Amino acid sequence: MIGIFHVFMWYFLLVLYKGQIKGAFGIYEPITYKTGCTLWGIFFIIAGVFIIAVTKYPTRSAIICTLIINIFCIITTITAVTLTIIELSHFNSPSYRNYGQAKLGREVSRILLFFYPLEFSVALTYSVCSCSNLFRRQSDLTSVAEEAENTF
Repeated sequence: MIGIFHVFMWYFLLVLYKGQIKGAFGIYEPITYKTGCTLWGIFFIIAGVFIIAVTKYPTRSAIICTLIINIFCIITTITAVTLTIIELSHFNSPSYRNYGQAKLGREVSRILLFFYPLEFSVALTYSVCSCSNLFRRQSDLTSVAEEAENTF
């Protein structure tokens, strides 16, 4: 759900920044817009799909794959927070024609900055739980193997 929200915000920023008029001071293109930072919400959508798949069909390889994707989501979130903070700390005044669009874009970045810790906590919680699940499954497998050896 958070990933879909980020993709919609990316589309909003795309429409917002593409409508700028070139002025004497140029147009406003923040670093998060140039890198497509809000489009990275696709990674969270993919991670959510993998989590649902693992919940229905829990196999060791699927759990490991989902764990890797969630670790990648954690790294993505940390990168996005860093880029957003850099964007919000530097503001070169654009042309007066684009000032309203620049201010609105910065407000969208502030809203997204609020949602990054939520994404981070979801990915971290699932990663910790899946690691504990992997270790539990590994110990269950060894205990089953030991029981099989003891019966013969």
